[in-house]
Amino acid sequence: MTETVRITNQQARRFLLLKHGLIGPYRFYGKQGILDFVGQAGCIQFDPVDTCGKNAELVLQSRVKDFRKDQLYDLLYTDRDLFDYFDKNLAILRTEDWPHCSRIRVSYREGCRSHREVDAVRATIIERIREQGPVCSADLEFDTKVAWFWQDTRLSRAALETLYFRGDLVVHHKEGTIKYYDLAERCLAPELLDAPDPFADDAAYAAWRVLRRIGSVGLLWNRASDAWLGEGRLKSGERGAVFDQLLGDRKILAVHVAGMKDPLYCVASDRPLLDVIRQDTPLAPRCELLAPLDNLLWDRRLIRSLFGFDYTWEIYTPAAKRRYGTYVLPLLFGDRFTGRLEAVCDRKEKKLVVRRIWYETDVQPDSRLQEAVGDCLVRFAHFNGCSHVVLAEGSHEPGA
Repeated sequence: MTETVRITNQQARRFLLLKHGLIGPYRFYGKQGILDFVGQAGCIQFDPVDTCGKNAELVLQSRVKDFRKDQLYDLLYTDRDLFDYFDKNLAILRTEDWPHCSRIRVSYREGCRSHREVDAVRATIIERIREQGPVCSADLEFDTKVAWFWQDTRLSRAALETLYFRGDLVVHHKEGTIKYYDLAERCLAPELLDAPDPFADDAAYAAWRVLRRIGSVGLLWNRASDAWLGEGRLKSGERGAVFDQLLGDRKILAVHVAGMKDPLYCVASDRPLLDVIRQDTPLAPRCELLAPLDNLLWDRRLIRSLFGFDYTWEIYTPAAKRRYGTYVLPLLFGDRFTGRLEAVCDRKEKKLVVRRIWYETDVQPDSRLQEAVGDCLVRFAHFNGCSHVVLAEGSHEPGA
Protein backbone atom coordinates (compact mmCIF):
# COMPACT_ATOMS: atom_id res chain seq x y z
CA MET A 1 0.00 0.00 0.00
CA THR A 2 1.35 3.41 -0.93
CA GLU A 3 1.81 5.98 1.82
CA THR A 4 -0.33 9.13 1.92
CA VAL A 5 0.74 12.31 3.71
CA ARG A 6 -1.81 14.88 4.89
CA ILE A 7 -0.86 18.53 5.40
CA THR A 8 -2.55 21.91 5.67
CA ASN A 9 -2.55 24.56 2.96
CA GLN A 10 -0.01 26.65 4.84
CA GLN A 11 2.24 23.63 5.33
CA ALA A 12 2.07 22.94 1.59
CA ARG A 13 3.07 26.52 0.80
CA ARG A 14 5.95 26.40 3.26
CA PHE A 15 7.10 23.05 1.94
CA LEU A 16 7.35 24.50 -1.57
CA LEU A 17 9.09 27.67 -0.46
CA LEU A 18 11.55 25.84 1.78
CA LYS A 19 12.40 23.36 -0.96
CA HIS A 20 13.02 26.23 -3.36
CA GLY A 21 15.14 28.13 -0.86
CA LEU A 22 12.72 31.06 -0.77
CA ILE A 23 11.91 31.20 2.95
CA GLY A 24 14.12 31.17 6.02
CA PRO A 25 17.92 31.47 5.75
CA TYR A 26 19.49 31.18 2.31
CA ARG A 27 20.33 27.60 1.35
CA PHE A 28 22.30 28.32 -1.82
CA TYR A 29 25.58 30.24 -2.01
CA GLY A 30 27.88 31.22 -4.86
CA LYS A 31 28.64 29.14 -7.93
CA GLN A 32 28.23 25.88 -6.04
CA GLY A 33 24.80 27.07 -4.92
CA ILE A 34 23.85 27.66 -8.56
CA LEU A 35 24.90 24.11 -9.43
CA ASP A 36 23.08 22.72 -6.41
CA PHE A 37 19.83 24.45 -7.31
CA VAL A 38 19.98 23.52 -11.00
CA GLY A 39 20.73 19.95 -9.92
CA GLN A 40 17.68 19.95 -7.65
CA ALA A 41 15.45 21.61 -10.25
CA GLY A 42 16.72 19.62 -13.24
CA CYS A 43 16.71 22.78 -15.31
CA ILE A 44 15.87 26.46 -15.24
CA GLN A 45 14.02 27.91 -18.20
CA PHE A 46 15.84 30.34 -20.48
CA ASP A 47 14.30 33.41 -22.07
CA PRO A 48 16.34 36.21 -23.71
CA VAL A 49 14.15 39.19 -22.69
CA ASP A 50 16.15 41.43 -20.36
CA THR A 51 14.38 44.42 -18.83
CA CYS A 52 15.70 43.76 -15.33
CA GLY A 53 17.55 40.46 -15.77
CA LYS A 54 16.93 37.41 -17.96
CA ASN A 55 14.58 34.74 -16.68
CA ALA A 56 17.29 32.26 -15.62
CA GLU A 57 19.16 35.03 -13.80
CA LEU A 58 15.97 36.10 -12.05
CA VAL A 59 15.35 32.53 -10.88
CA LEU A 60 18.80 32.39 -9.32
CA GLN A 61 18.91 35.87 -7.78
CA SER A 62 15.90 35.02 -5.61
CA ARG A 63 17.58 31.90 -4.20
CA VAL A 64 21.36 32.22 -4.35
CA LYS A 65 22.89 34.57 -1.80
CA ASP A 66 24.62 37.53 -3.53
CA PHE A 67 24.14 35.97 -6.96
CA ARG A 68 26.02 37.66 -9.83
CA LYS A 69 25.18 37.28 -13.51
CA ASP A 70 28.80 36.57 -14.42
CA GLN A 71 28.72 33.48 -12.18
CA LEU A 72 26.08 31.88 -14.38
CA TYR A 73 27.93 32.91 -17.54
CA ASP A 74 31.17 31.34 -16.24
CA LEU A 75 29.44 28.09 -15.33
CA LEU A 76 27.99 27.92 -18.84
CA TYR A 77 30.88 29.02 -21.03
CA THR A 78 34.10 28.79 -19.01
CA ASP A 79 33.69 26.04 -16.43
CA ARG A 80 31.13 24.22 -18.63
CA ASP A 81 29.39 22.69 -15.63
CA LEU A 82 26.12 23.89 -17.21
CA PHE A 83 24.91 23.91 -20.81
CA ASP A 84 22.07 25.35 -22.91
CA TYR A 85 19.63 22.80 -24.29
CA PHE A 86 16.02 21.62 -24.30
CA ASP A 87 14.11 20.48 -21.25
CA LYS A 88 11.29 22.76 -20.13
CA ASN A 89 11.49 24.35 -23.58
CA LEU A 90 14.89 26.04 -23.99
CA ALA A 91 16.65 25.70 -20.65
CA ILE A 92 19.89 25.54 -18.70
CA LEU A 93 20.93 22.10 -17.41
CA ARG A 94 23.80 20.45 -15.57
CA THR A 95 26.36 19.21 -18.10
CA GLU A 96 26.24 15.80 -16.44
CA ASP A 97 22.74 15.48 -17.93
CA TRP A 98 24.10 15.44 -21.50
CA PRO A 99 23.57 11.64 -21.89
CA HIS A 100 19.97 11.99 -20.68
CA CYS A 101 19.21 14.25 -23.66
CA SER A 102 20.33 11.70 -26.26
CA ARG A 103 16.78 10.92 -27.40
CA ILE A 104 16.18 14.59 -28.18
CA ARG A 105 19.37 14.75 -30.21
CA VAL A 106 18.42 11.60 -32.11
CA SER A 107 14.99 13.02 -32.97
CA TYR A 108 16.65 16.06 -34.57
CA ARG A 109 19.08 13.88 -36.50
CA GLU A 110 16.21 11.88 -37.90
CA GLY A 111 14.20 14.90 -38.99
CA CYS A 112 13.95 18.65 -38.65
CA ARG A 113 12.71 21.53 -40.77
CA SER A 114 14.87 22.11 -43.85
CA HIS A 115 16.62 18.82 -43.07
CA ARG A 116 18.02 18.30 -46.57
CA GLU A 117 19.32 21.86 -46.92
CA VAL A 118 21.12 21.58 -43.60
CA ASP A 119 22.65 18.20 -44.47
CA ALA A 120 24.02 19.70 -47.68
CA VAL A 121 26.12 22.29 -45.80
CA ARG A 122 26.87 20.35 -42.60
CA ALA A 123 30.36 19.17 -43.58
CA THR A 124 31.38 22.65 -44.74
CA ILE A 125 30.28 24.23 -41.44
CA ILE A 126 31.99 21.57 -39.32
CA GLU A 127 35.25 22.02 -41.23
CA ARG A 128 35.04 25.82 -40.99
CA ILE A 129 34.65 25.65 -37.21
CA ARG A 130 37.38 23.03 -36.88
CA GLU A 131 39.83 25.27 -38.72
CA GLN A 132 38.80 28.77 -37.57
CA GLY A 133 37.00 28.35 -34.25
CA PRO A 134 33.52 29.31 -33.00
CA VAL A 135 31.12 31.03 -35.40
CA CYS A 136 27.78 32.82 -35.32
CA SER A 137 25.28 32.80 -38.17
CA ALA A 138 26.56 36.16 -39.48
CA ASP A 139 29.98 34.54 -40.07
CA LEU A 140 28.53 32.12 -42.61
CA GLU A 141 27.41 33.02 -46.11
CA PHE A 142 24.54 30.62 -46.66
CA ASP A 143 22.00 33.31 -47.44
CA THR A 144 19.27 31.17 -48.99
CA LYS A 145 15.99 31.48 -47.07
CA VAL A 146 14.65 28.16 -45.74
CA ALA A 147 11.63 27.08 -43.69
CA TRP A 148 12.21 27.42 -39.96
CA PHE A 149 10.13 27.16 -36.80
CA TRP A 150 8.82 30.70 -36.47
CA GLN A 151 9.38 32.07 -39.96
CA ASP A 152 11.67 31.55 -42.92
CA THR A 153 15.27 32.32 -42.05
CA ARG A 154 18.78 32.24 -43.53
CA LEU A 155 20.21 28.78 -44.04
CA SER A 156 23.23 29.87 -41.96
CA ARG A 157 21.07 30.24 -38.88
CA ALA A 158 18.94 27.16 -39.52
CA ALA A 159 22.01 25.01 -40.08
CA LEU A 160 23.84 26.14 -36.94
CA GLU A 161 20.77 25.68 -34.78
CA THR A 162 20.02 22.26 -36.26
CA LEU A 163 23.59 21.06 -35.67
CA TYR A 164 23.26 22.38 -32.12
CA PHE A 165 19.95 20.51 -31.67
CA ARG A 166 21.63 17.34 -32.94
CA GLY A 167 24.55 17.66 -30.55
CA ASP A 168 27.25 18.26 -33.17
CA LEU A 169 27.69 21.79 -31.82
CA VAL A 170 27.25 23.53 -28.47
CA VAL A 171 26.99 27.19 -27.58
CA HIS A 172 30.59 28.26 -27.02
CA HIS A 173 29.76 31.75 -25.76
CA LYS A 174 27.40 34.66 -26.28
CA GLU A 175 27.92 38.30 -27.14
CA GLY A 176 24.70 39.91 -26.03
CA THR A 177 22.02 37.75 -27.61
CA ILE A 178 24.31 36.44 -30.37
CA LYS A 179 25.29 32.79 -29.99
CA TYR A 180 28.69 31.50 -31.09
CA TYR A 181 28.86 27.77 -31.74
CA ASP A 182 31.78 25.37 -31.40
CA LEU A 183 32.23 21.63 -31.88
CA ALA A 184 30.81 19.65 -28.98
CA GLU A 185 33.96 17.50 -28.96
CA ARG A 186 36.07 20.56 -28.07
CA CYS A 187 33.83 21.65 -25.19
CA LEU A 188 32.63 18.46 -23.50
CA ALA A 189 34.49 15.52 -22.00
CA PRO A 190 34.73 12.35 -24.14
CA GLU A 191 33.07 10.28 -21.43
CA LEU A 192 29.97 12.47 -21.75
CA LEU A 193 29.94 12.51 -25.54
CA ASP A 194 30.45 8.74 -25.73
CA ALA A 195 28.02 7.85 -22.94
CA PRO A 196 25.12 5.62 -24.06
CA ASP A 197 21.46 6.50 -23.70
CA PRO A 198 20.82 5.73 -19.99
CA PHE A 199 17.23 4.66 -20.63
CA ALA A 200 16.35 1.10 -21.60
CA ASP A 201 13.11 2.11 -23.30
CA ASP A 202 10.54 4.88 -23.74
CA ALA A 203 8.83 3.98 -20.45
CA ALA A 204 12.03 4.48 -18.46
CA TYR A 205 12.63 7.81 -20.17
CA ALA A 206 9.07 8.98 -19.43
CA ALA A 207 9.39 7.97 -15.77
CA TRP A 208 12.62 9.96 -15.48
CA ARG A 209 11.02 13.04 -17.02
CA VAL A 210 7.93 12.96 -14.81
CA LEU A 211 9.99 12.41 -11.66
CA ARG A 212 12.30 15.25 -12.70
CA ARG A 213 9.40 17.69 -13.20
CA ILE A 214 7.78 16.79 -9.87
CA GLY A 215 11.11 17.43 -8.15
CA SER A 216 11.58 20.67 -10.08
CA VAL A 217 8.29 22.23 -8.95
CA GLY A 218 8.18 20.46 -5.58
CA LEU A 219 4.50 19.50 -5.56
CA LEU A 220 2.53 18.59 -8.68
CA TRP A 221 -0.75 16.95 -9.47
CA ASN A 222 -1.54 14.46 -12.20
CA ARG A 223 -3.31 17.02 -14.36
CA ALA A 224 -2.62 18.85 -17.60
CA SER A 225 -0.08 21.54 -16.83
CA ASP A 226 2.55 23.75 -18.39
CA ALA A 227 4.95 21.99 -16.03
CA TRP A 228 4.95 19.08 -18.49
CA LEU A 229 5.95 21.22 -21.49
CA GLY A 230 8.98 20.13 -23.45
CA GLU A 231 10.27 17.29 -25.54
CA GLY A 232 8.49 13.99 -24.99
CA ARG A 233 5.30 15.48 -23.54
CA LEU A 234 2.94 12.70 -22.44
CA LYS A 235 -0.77 12.26 -23.06
CA SER A 236 -3.03 12.04 -20.02
CA GLY A 237 -3.28 8.25 -19.99
CA GLU A 238 0.45 7.81 -20.48
CA ARG A 239 1.19 10.24 -17.67
CA GLY A 240 -1.23 8.43 -15.35
CA ALA A 241 0.54 5.13 -15.99
CA VAL A 242 3.87 6.76 -15.12
CA PHE A 243 2.43 8.14 -11.87
CA ASP A 244 1.18 4.65 -10.95
CA GLN A 245 4.61 3.21 -11.68
CA LEU A 246 6.42 5.85 -9.62
CA LEU A 247 4.03 5.34 -6.71
CA GLY A 248 4.47 1.57 -6.91
CA ASP A 249 8.25 1.98 -6.96
CA ARG A 250 7.97 4.37 -3.97
CA LYS A 251 9.78 7.12 -5.85
CA ILE A 252 6.99 9.64 -5.18
CA LEU A 253 4.59 10.28 -2.30
CA ALA A 254 0.93 11.25 -2.49
CA VAL A 255 0.29 14.44 -0.52
CA HIS A 256 -3.27 15.43 0.39
CA VAL A 257 -3.65 19.13 1.12
CA ALA A 258 -6.64 20.22 3.20
CA GLY A 259 -9.30 21.81 1.02
CA MET A 260 -7.94 20.43 -2.26
CA LYS A 261 -9.77 17.72 -4.20
CA ASP A 262 -6.84 16.32 -6.17
CA PRO A 263 -3.80 14.81 -4.45
CA LEU A 264 -0.40 16.36 -5.04
CA TYR A 265 2.84 14.44 -5.34
CA CYS A 266 6.41 15.04 -4.23
CA VAL A 267 9.57 13.03 -4.76
CA ALA A 268 10.10 10.46 -2.01
CA SER A 269 13.50 11.94 -1.13
CA ASP A 270 11.67 15.06 0.10
CA ARG A 271 9.98 13.12 2.91
CA PRO A 272 12.36 14.59 5.56
CA LEU A 273 11.40 18.08 4.39
CA LEU A 274 7.73 17.23 4.78
CA ASP A 275 8.42 16.06 8.32
CA VAL A 276 10.11 19.38 9.12
CA ILE A 277 7.19 21.37 7.75
CA ARG A 278 4.63 19.34 9.69
CA GLN A 279 6.31 20.42 12.94
CA ASP A 280 5.24 24.00 12.12
CA THR A 281 8.65 25.36 13.07
CA PRO A 282 8.72 29.15 12.60
CA LEU A 283 10.48 30.24 9.40
CA ALA A 284 11.95 33.71 9.01
CA PRO A 285 10.20 35.55 6.15
CA ARG A 286 12.11 36.74 3.12
CA CYS A 287 11.00 39.22 0.49
CA GLU A 288 11.91 38.12 -3.03
CA LEU A 289 11.01 38.96 -6.62
CA LEU A 290 10.40 35.85 -8.71
CA ALA A 291 11.02 35.26 -12.39
CA PRO A 292 8.00 35.14 -14.74
CA LEU A 293 8.97 31.59 -15.78
CA ASP A 294 10.16 30.55 -12.33
CA ASN A 295 10.12 26.81 -11.62
CA LEU A 296 7.77 27.41 -8.70
CA LEU A 297 5.27 29.05 -11.09
CA TRP A 298 5.28 26.42 -13.84
CA ASP A 299 1.75 25.34 -12.90
CA ARG A 300 -0.20 28.60 -12.55
CA ARG A 301 -3.43 26.85 -11.57
CA LEU A 302 -1.65 25.08 -8.75
CA ILE A 303 -0.24 28.39 -7.49
CA ARG A 304 -3.73 29.85 -7.61
CA SER A 305 -5.09 26.90 -5.61
CA LEU A 306 -2.36 26.92 -2.97
CA PHE A 307 -1.49 30.61 -2.66
CA GLY A 308 -4.63 32.32 -3.95
CA PHE A 309 -2.37 34.21 -6.36
CA ASP A 310 -3.42 34.63 -9.99
CA TYR A 311 -0.38 35.36 -12.15
CA THR A 312 -0.06 35.63 -15.91
CA TRP A 313 3.08 36.71 -17.74
CA GLU A 314 1.58 39.34 -20.03
CA ILE A 315 4.52 39.91 -22.34
CA TYR A 316 2.62 38.35 -25.27
CA THR A 317 -0.79 39.67 -24.21
CA PRO A 318 -2.15 42.45 -26.47
CA ALA A 319 -1.72 45.82 -24.75
CA ALA A 320 -5.46 46.46 -24.58
CA LYS A 321 -5.98 43.21 -22.65
CA ARG A 322 -3.17 43.55 -20.12
CA ARG A 323 -4.14 44.01 -16.48
CA TYR A 324 -0.64 45.01 -15.40
CA GLY A 325 2.40 45.26 -17.69
CA THR A 326 4.67 43.41 -20.10
CA TYR A 327 7.30 42.27 -17.58
CA VAL A 328 5.73 42.12 -14.13
CA LEU A 329 7.36 40.01 -11.40
CA PRO A 330 5.56 38.28 -8.51
CA LEU A 331 6.43 39.70 -5.08
CA LEU A 332 6.86 37.13 -2.33
CA PHE A 333 6.93 37.91 1.38
CA GLY A 334 6.97 35.13 3.92
CA ASP A 335 4.71 32.29 2.85
CA ARG A 336 2.47 34.21 0.47
CA PHE A 337 2.50 36.39 -2.61
CA THR A 338 1.74 39.91 -1.48
CA GLY A 339 1.69 41.55 -4.90
CA ARG A 340 3.55 42.12 -8.12
CA LEU A 341 5.99 44.69 -9.41
CA GLU A 342 7.17 46.17 -12.70
CA ALA A 343 10.76 47.39 -12.80
CA VAL A 344 13.08 48.47 -15.61
CA CYS A 345 16.84 48.97 -15.51
CA ASP A 346 18.18 52.24 -16.83
CA ARG A 347 21.68 50.93 -17.45
CA LYS A 348 23.00 54.25 -18.71
CA GLU A 349 22.02 56.04 -15.49
CA LYS A 350 22.59 52.89 -13.40
CA LYS A 351 19.21 53.14 -11.74
CA LEU A 352 16.40 50.66 -11.19
CA VAL A 353 13.12 52.34 -12.05
CA VAL A 354 10.11 50.83 -10.28
CA ARG A 355 7.18 51.71 -12.49
CA ARG A 356 4.45 50.20 -10.35
CA ILE A 357 3.79 48.00 -7.35
CA TRP A 358 0.40 46.33 -7.11
CA TYR A 359 -0.40 44.82 -3.70
CA GLU A 360 -3.08 42.14 -3.40
CA THR A 361 -6.49 43.42 -2.30
CA ASP A 362 -6.22 41.84 1.16
CA VAL A 363 -2.67 43.08 1.79
CA GLN A 364 -2.04 46.17 3.86
CA PRO A 365 1.50 47.41 3.08
CA ASP A 366 2.42 48.18 6.69
CA SER A 367 5.84 49.45 7.72
CA ARG A 368 7.25 45.92 8.08
CA LEU A 369 6.25 44.94 4.54
CA GLN A 370 7.38 48.24 3.06
CA GLU A 371 10.76 47.93 4.72
CA ALA A 372 11.13 44.36 3.42
CA VAL A 373 10.18 45.44 -0.11
CA GLY A 374 12.63 48.34 0.09
CA ASP A 375 15.47 46.03 1.13
CA CYS A 376 14.51 43.61 -1.64
CA LEU A 377 14.63 46.38 -4.23
CA VAL A 378 18.06 47.51 -3.08
CA ARG A 379 19.35 43.95 -3.51
CA PHE A 380 17.58 43.69 -6.86
CA ALA A 381 19.17 46.94 -8.04
CA HIS A 382 22.61 45.69 -7.02
CA PHE A 383 22.00 42.41 -8.88
CA ASN A 384 21.28 44.50 -12.00
CA GLY A 385 24.37 46.67 -11.61
CA CYS A 386 22.31 49.69 -10.54
CA SER A 387 23.45 52.07 -7.81
CA HIS A 388 20.02 53.23 -6.67
CA VAL A 389 16.26 52.68 -6.87
CA VAL A 390 13.82 55.23 -8.25
CA LEU A 391 10.10 54.91 -7.55
CA ALA A 392 8.11 56.39 -10.41
CA GLU A 393 5.37 58.83 -9.50
CA GLY A 394 2.20 56.91 -8.68
CA SER A 395 4.11 53.63 -8.53
CA HIS A 396 2.06 52.32 -5.58
CA GLU A 397 -1.26 51.16 -6.96
CA PRO A 398 -4.34 50.02 -5.07
CA GLY A 399 -4.86 46.31 -4.53
CA ALA A 400 -4.96 44.04 -7.59
